[in-house]
Amino acid sequence: MRLLFGDCVLDPERRELSRGGAPVHIEPQVFDLLLHLIRNRDHVVSKDELLAAVWHGRIVSESTLSNRVNAARAAIGDSGERQLLVRTVARRGLRFVAEVRQEELAPARQAAPPGRASDGLPTIAVLPFADPGGDPAKAYFADGITEDIITDLCRWGQLAVRSRSASFRYRGTAPDLGRLARELDVRYVVEGSVRRQGRRIRISAQLTDTETSSHVWADRFDRDADEIFEVQDELVQRIVSTLVGRVRAVDAERARRKPPASLAAYECVLHGNALSWGDPAGAAEATRLFEQAIELDPDYGFAHALLAVMRYRQWDDELGGSDAALDEAWRLAMRAVELSGNESTCFSILSQVCLLRRSFDLALQHMRRAIEINPTNQWNTADMGIVLSYVGRAEEALSWFARAREIDPFFDPAWYCHELGRTRMLLRDYEAALEQLERAFPRPWRVVGYMAGCHAKLGAPARARELAAECLARKPDYTIARWLAKEPFKDPADAAHLADCLRAAGLPE
Repeated sequence: MRLLFGDCVLDPERRELSRGGAPVHIEPQVFDLLLHLIRNRDHVVSKDELLAAVWHGRIVSESTLSNRVNAARAAIGDSGERQLLVRTVARRGLRFVAEVRQEELAPARQAAPPGRASDGLPTIAVLPFADPGGDPAKAYFADGITEDIITDLCRWGQLAVRSRSASFRYRGTAPDLGRLARELDVRYVVEGSVRRQGRRIRISAQLTDTETSSHVWADRFDRDADEIFEVQDELVQRIVSTLVGRVRAVDAERARRKPPASLAAYECVLHGNALSWGDPAGAAEATRLFEQAIELDPDYGFAHALLAVMRYRQWDDELGGSDAALDEAWRLAMRAVELSGNESTCFSILSQVCLLRRSFDLALQHMRRAIEINPTNQWNTADMGIVLSYVGRAEEALSWFARAREIDPFFDPAWYCHELGRTRMLLRDYEAALEQLERAFPRPWRVVGYMAGCHAKLGAPARARELAAECLARKPDYTIARWLAKEPFKDPADAAHLADCLRAAGLPE
């Protein structure tokens, strides 16, 4: 059931809020606070009740509570002197006073296959983490870990996460995962345990694919417990980001094995994402699939964002061509954000388009928004590194590239290695740059040119000329001037430095 009040619509299952028909970004904790006030609008909700319901008994400051309340009011347009929706009752608490209507969600357009939401997204349930010590007084910590994982997973628009109330029905039991998967209609199940030994905390987690009854991923995290809640935040981010990476990898592998026979827009996106964009045939097929996804579902924001990527890659590869493809990428990326205002990757892709258009302030603004929406997204974190490297902040960019690998140790796509290598090259660390540039395939012609420049600076002219020849063979119309026209460096000195490297390798002006 959706909850309607004023010009707002709140969807508890999807954890979404819209106002005036437009999506409103709302932090998970603020969402929980607002939902609790609405569901308990028959009485004044005290501070203690809010702390128990939203913070699960943790001690928080008055300023934290006040900030979350103000954020909830702002999200629903209730800020200012007139508090028409959430009223403060002196010395007692808060009460939601607006009229609330309940609306049953329309049935799905088509039946979803087992383990898929109605929109095709993979479904996942996080079972309450066990506390092998069995001390009821410490069970709050394991429960807090579980709840935070559920909350952070909900930030990922490409997963359908079962609610806490659904998962916690199995607390304290050892359910058969096959039966649980059928009862909750999920494909993936996360289980784990929390053990505290002296000043150390050990958290074990594993992801099971119930369709195949196989373990997809398992890991163990050991930390010191001096700052218990900082440790909790760090562990949750690490578990969530690694977990999402493994779910994506498994789904991508399934897409590679299965032709996109389904008419579901999600299946088109999934299959297109699994193709190699570095291969011209793969890029062409991915573009076709993203276009098909939009035809099937014109309101699919993520499909618009991915098609924007294909358009700006086309523009980037056409030296000396028009800006038509980049202009279309801009329109698609803007539409993606309009349609999916809570999907961090849509903002990240819009940031990349702004960067290519040399709108540097907007690129940073949209990139910060992506990180704000989902700080556990390793892809977006690495994208921040890309933006910073182009706006003259290469040293800072390195820390964001490193952060992406800290979030997900499995994270190692080819583009990440190449962008990290280019950033090292900007800092004149040519050996480290080559190490990254040579690590991953496929290598675009640009990367071959960068490698030639690094060898030239390292005093290996023969290898530099060999790579320069390869670059020209793959891109006959390559010139340094045409390359510079596409590379959006904010600082002219950065562009001049890389141009000097390429010139030293023998690439034409």
